[in-house]
Amino acid sequence: MRTATAPCASHDPSRHAPSYYAASGLPQPDRPALVGALDADVCIIGAGYTGLSSALHLAEAGFKVIVLEASRVGWGASGRNGGQLVHSYSRDIDVIEARYGPATATSLGSMAFEGARIIKERIAQYQIDCHFKPGGMFTALSAKQVHQLEHHKALWERLGHRELDLLDAAEAERHIGSRRYKAALLDRSAGHVHPLRLAQGEAAALESLGGRIFEQSPVTRVDRGDPAVVHTASGQVKARFVIVACNAYIGDLEPRLASRSMPCGTQVIATEPLGDRFPEILPTDHCVEDCNFLLDYFRLSADRRLLYGGGVIYGARDPAHVEAIIRPKLLKTFPQLKDVRIDYGWTGNFLLTLTRLPEVGRLSPNIYFSQGCSGHGVTFTHLIGRVLSEAIRGQATRFDAFANLPHYPFPGGRLLRVPLTAMGAMYYDLRDKLGV
Repeated sequence: MRTATAPCASHDPSRHAPSYYAASGLPQPDRPALVGALDADVCIIGAGYTGLSSALHLAEAGFKVIVLEASRVGWGASGRNGGQLVHSYSRDIDVIEARYGPATATSLGSMAFEGARIIKERIAQYQIDCHFKPGGMFTALSAKQVHQLEHHKALWERLGHRELDLLDAAEAERHIGSRRYKAALLDRSAGHVHPLRLAQGEAAALESLGGRIFEQSPVTRVDRGDPAVVHTASGQVKARFVIVACNAYIGDLEPRLASRSMPCGTQVIATEPLGDRFPEILPTDHCVEDCNFLLDYFRLSADRRLLYGGGVIYGARDPAHVEAIIRPKLLKTFPQLKDVRIDYGWTGNFLLTLTRLPEVGRLSPNIYFSQGCSGHGVTFTHLIGRVLSEAIRGQATRFDAFANLPHYPFPGGRLLRVPLTAMGAMYYDLRDKLGV
């Protein structure tokens, strides 16, 4: 493996992005950089959700685990995302069945709702104060999208997921406080969290079990073998197994993985606390995302700020003015907030694959990886952490269901993948705007 690329210069690796989450995270211990040589059963590269979930499952099973983080716990997408617990994958089970057959659809369908359950279990077991609130909604902006919600409900109910209610336009308005939507699908088993506090709580849980996390320790090289040796600038870890859990921030650590994925940026803003004003906005405190290809998502924080995100920047350039991008979207949904102050605006990267399905596999017999959640990372990363731990313990059936999915490079290679993907997104965005 090659040297990992340093984090983007606009995001200081010694501190979190200037987000509401960073300003309201849990107190953190000092975690030093790795110095010297250590041994472990498993060395995990990356202290985001994938790495932390894997580490926690393995530590619970008695493995000696070391996590190496280039920046800080939850520094990447795990600490910057919308915080919404959305089930399934970025391609739903009917699409998976049409492309890959009923056996694959059955395997992946059996795991489609597990990630959110794992998160709730973790919160309860380790008393993680991450502001969990139940309930989430998908919203329709056109008659076509209403039919999509009806199909979505029927599909998930066939998979045994019954905690769904289809709301008409009036009911949606009562739940959301906006007249934009023609219908909404309420998923009572979904919910939302403060994502950085969730990552920080999971890190504390891991450390309580004897796991070790070293921050400011970017990996420079992984020597394959049995054991493998993971190198940083000032130390190394010799391990029976390695998990590469870098996702959108993998850089050049493993070019084979980078060629089949593309980092994409999304932006979020947080208003000032709304207090008792605007009681019509999200009175049931559910999170919301719409059905557009380039979707918007929003929710209330624990201190009643409106957190509103959306948009995609292919190639993950950092926009200069996040508020200028997102505030017009917010005002389309909630015009009554035109005079409300925006206190925070930030960006973060997720990793997109051409199939929009996660890429999971092995780089060698004892080096595993998972990446490319394509926008469904909060729940999938927690699922795959359990699945990776099963594979390392010799139970690879569920791992193989993901590892056997085919993945392909983006058309045009690394030079043209951004403009070609952006052109495709413009086409689907136009269809959404026209309602066709």
